[in-house]
Amino acid sequence: MITIPYLTALTTYFSYGLLFAFGQFRDFFRKIFDWWKASNLQGYAPICLGLEDFYIRRLYHRIQDCFGRPICSPPDAWFDVVERVSNDNNKTLKRTTKVSRCLNLGSYNYLGFAASDEYCTPRVIESLKKFSASTCSARVDGGTTSIHTELEECVANFVGKPAAIVTGMGYVTNSAILPVLIGKGGLIISDSLNHNSIVNGARGSGATIRVFQHNTPSHLEKVLREHIAEGQPRTHRPWKKIVVIVEGIYSMEGELCQLPEIVAICKKYKAYVYLDEAHSIGAVGKTGRGVCELLGVDTADVDIMMGTFTKSFGSCGGYIAGSKELIEFLKYTCPAHLYATSISPPAAQQIISAIKVILGEDGSSRGAQKLARIRENSNFFRSELQKMGFEVLGDNDSPVMPIMLYNPAKIPAFSRECLKQNVAVVIVGFPATPLLLARARICISAAHSREDLNKALEVISRVGDLVGIKYFPAEPKKQQLEENRVKLE
Repeated sequence: MITIPYLTALTTYFSYGLLFAFGQFRDFFRKIFDWWKASNLQGYAPICLGLEDFYIRRLYHRIQDCFGRPICSPPDAWFDVVERVSNDNNKTLKRTTKVSRCLNLGSYNYLGFAASDEYCTPRVIESLKKFSASTCSARVDGGTTSIHTELEECVANFVGKPAAIVTGMGYVTNSAILPVLIGKGGLIISDSLNHNSIVNGARGSGATIRVFQHNTPSHLEKVLREHIAEGQPRTHRPWKKIVVIVEGIYSMEGELCQLPEIVAICKKYKAYVYLDEAHSIGAVGKTGRGVCELLGVDTADVDIMMGTFTKSFGSCGGYIAGSKELIEFLKYTCPAHLYATSISPPAAQQIISAIKVILGEDGSSRGAQKLARIRENSNFFRSELQKMGFEVLGDNDSPVMPIMLYNPAKIPAFSRECLKQNVAVVIVGFPATPLLLARARICISAAHSREDLNKALEVISRVGDLVGIKYFPAEPKKQQLEENRVKLE
């Protein structure tokens, strides 16, 4: 749980209140001036209405330039960011011909496979020549090639499960498969900070949904015990099925799941475990096999393993791994498999090649070096940020590290000042996070050198002082400690 300092919470509420008041004030005068204008709706209700529309017009548009920045190069350690200008107070943004070379702290390029790779890229090009860019068909029609079959076998072996099924989009892997796994009469118990794809998949299932406090096994057990005792609403019949859904690394928190404790509780109450490893597979663990390997959990104890290929593998799509019976069932019932176009053959080849590099099957030790480097880079960067006095969320070994900003004025200020100094960061606010908990989310890569990280730390430290987001006292540097010792002597 994040404990917000009282003064910070007060000033943040005041800032949002001020923005809301001025927005309502402007909307009032807008209605007066628009009273005499002819309406094009002609009896139709406004298609954009309510607080969401108000938030977009009066808050989001003010800082729109901090989001959706276009790039024109591979998302490597450094990339080219296209500059944009606005002539209408940020309502619309136009691209210019100017480009800034920036240090990339925003992309999910955990192992550096997003750029050209000596082993992966030639094989991807060969697959493009052989199979073309798309199968133009669903898997059950003409969309299954030899590469897709090889990919599913490769993924199953990599994560330690008997079988796997792949889809063309990571988000859809959760949102389309959850409604197939469980339905009416079932119970989904979900971590309170699970990803939106899980939330939408659970809602679409028709099952009863309950949440437990983020990463708190004791509360999970309490929720399980209560709902098993009560049974289904109204009828109080036993639940047809209970699924507990957690993430390996929480994408907005950078925290590792307390998987051993959660698995033990699910075993006790005979509930299925659904593990989303979108941000952990390939990025953590001695051989990159995710949180199960890192935390010493047997993959046989995790019933459904989900992951994506967009982070550590430099590609696209997602997978579900489990028993052969489960995967066979999904191939007959999952809409993402039956109706969606299959994953692009070159994208599938990129995943296969990346896994081979990670496992050392390319004949080199580059995979082990990448895994060691991302772990060292992540722990070094997190440690240095904390020493500077930033409030940094997450656990060691996690490549995701949010820096808390809180105040709405500090969101664009931090992003714009970093960009001026050629450091590209991602900022996250409401509705992706709670209103008070805006943050900058740093993603570290194995492609970053120590010089890159030192430059980023220098820039972030300067901007942090300027914006005022160092909420803790900084640790004294070694030189200062030595000088103090000399003075005492």
